[in-house]
Amino acid sequence: MSDHHAHYLAGKGSTGKTIMSWVWTYDHKKIGVMYLVAVLMMFFLGGLAALGVRAELFEPHYTEFVNDDGQVVADTKGYKGAGSDFVVPEGTTPEQRGVMFPNITVTTVETNPDTGERTEGTKTVTGNNIYNRAFTLHGTIMVFLFIIPAVPAALGNIFLPIMLGAKDVAFPKLNLWSWYIYLFGGMFAIFALIQGGVETGWTFYTPYSSTTEWGNVTAMVLAAFILGFSSIFTGMNFIVTVHKLRVPGMGWFDMPLFIWALYATSIIQVLATPVLGITLLMVVFERTFLIGIFDPALGGDAVLFQHFFWFYSHPAVYIMILPGFGIISEIIAVHCRKRIFGYRAIAFSSIAIAAISFLVWAHHMFTSQSPVANVVFSALTFLVAIPTAIKVFNWISTMYKSSIAWTTPMLYACFFLFCFTIGGLTGPPLATLAVDIHLHDTYFVVAHFHYVMMGGTVLAFVGGLHHWWPKFTGKVYNETWATVGGWIVFLGFNLTFFIQFFLGTQGMPRRYATYPTDIPAFEIMHKISTVGSWLLLLGFLIHLFVFLHSLLAGKKAARNPWGGLTLEWETETPPLEHNFEREPVMTHGPYDYDTARPVNADPALFPMPTDTPKAH
Repeated sequence: MSDHHAHYLAGKGSTGKTIMSWVWTYDHKKIGVMYLVAVLMMFFLGGLAALGVRAELFEPHYTEFVNDDGQVVADTKGYKGAGSDFVVPEGTTPEQRGVMFPNITVTTVETNPDTGERTEGTKTVTGNNIYNRAFTLHGTIMVFLFIIPAVPAALGNIFLPIMLGAKDVAFPKLNLWSWYIYLFGGMFAIFALIQGGVETGWTFYTPYSSTTEWGNVTAMVLAAFILGFSSIFTGMNFIVTVHKLRVPGMGWFDMPLFIWALYATSIIQVLATPVLGITLLMVVFERTFLIGIFDPALGGDAVLFQHFFWFYSHPAVYIMILPGFGIISEIIAVHCRKRIFGYRAIAFSSIAIAAISFLVWAHHMFTSQSPVANVVFSALTFLVAIPTAIKVFNWISTMYKSSIAWTTPMLYACFFLFCFTIGGLTGPPLATLAVDIHLHDTYFVVAHFHYVMMGGTVLAFVGGLHHWWPKFTGKVYNETWATVGGWIVFLGFNLTFFIQFFLGTQGMPRRYATYPTDIPAFEIMHKISTVGSWLLLLGFLIHLFVFLHSLLAGKKAARNPWGGLTLEWETETPPLEHNFEREPVMTHGPYDYDTARPVNADPALFPMPTDTPKAH
């Protein structure tokens, strides 16, 4: 069989030739698989950092330094012998404890109980360096190295051209470049980690990024800057591919909704990412040449950094979630075997979300801007909820009176609907000015963010991985164990993060390495959250086992195991090197389950509605 008619995973003869065929490949499927392996590794590393953060918060740790007058001059938080202590300078109240402070030296006085002799000494109390590095590592890896590229660069790269009926993306060489730029940026991030880590948080807020260690901050900021180019190149490629390489006969409203979601995401990537790139480059120039841009000590404005950063990073939230929306549309339509309800409304809502996302960045700064600006951005934040709610309504309407197949992908779609709805409904309180003043920078925000990002994007990503796994690997996974893993992930996720809404409303600040011992509820809730994180780990380890077992011992997958109507189910399993033996022909819409029979599927398993006799 020639390479043209071989599937893309076929070897090229010797091991060396096969490896080089992956290293220099222009095949979008191979590039997507390499992205998939990389982002899953990043997910594992970021998850380990999160587990470390949760383990540290399992219980509070306090030591108090008291002066001769009985005043507490410093609090330390021992990091289990690792040398990281927590500082509260003299004069602060117990409620103010927990913010990141630099190293200080305190005077200690020891009294001999037998002789009464007093001995003075000094003790250096350092900030929560290890804890700060752990949550910075978690946030940076999860946002820039996992969740932003996960769906577009991995699943999008594999399936976007196939679903359009194309042989490849519009610019295959640029696609390969975007992959190597991603690797290069990841190396900078790893270098910063090896050098000791960064303590700024994933947002790189000034003055943290303008006053802490120069080399590590510069390396991490450059890593995010380089990764931005990978994101821009992928977005450009997808936009041109959607415009120019659709199979003849496929109009805009014949495209699968996954393609619409990737198209809207690509617009955000191309327009918003350069703003972040320029901002991070300014941080590097400020640190290197002492140019006053963001550092107040140099005449800069720290709030200006937040404006620049969130002008990208709030649209980036939709870079993360919009592809997940597209996956859910595909899963629900296929596994409910029903025409999607309100196709055009879902398609246009993706574009509306992309547009409105550029107008809401300052809702992250309600505590640092004028009342008029607050009112405007509050209203815009409520506005962005409308197109999102349209999607949820349409998905549930599609499920109504459908023939639901309770497969693992469908299970994840339902998990998504439950968790993402909680994330969506907890957004309006944060958009309400009076409420946000209380909830700002508390664990309520942490819980809301994770219900949107992990309860939305990650659950959709895992659902999509199960949905398309048989197609791009050619192997079937164990459905029973995949379902067990899914339920454990769902329970672990809700146990971890739902309790954090209550932590936030009771005033527990985020990013704190410890918490007051005089509020017992804090310790109880943190322990529940930490146990939930262990359940999450167990669920994902089960999924890892299921996928590895599938690759090593799984049965060969059918060409159309779910009875889908989109074009990826018409090619071979795994897909051919150039996707199709001949150019496919559009004979039906992507969701015409009431009028079209699925190709390459057993009619007995996927009957038409007219094949089923009506009950009298």
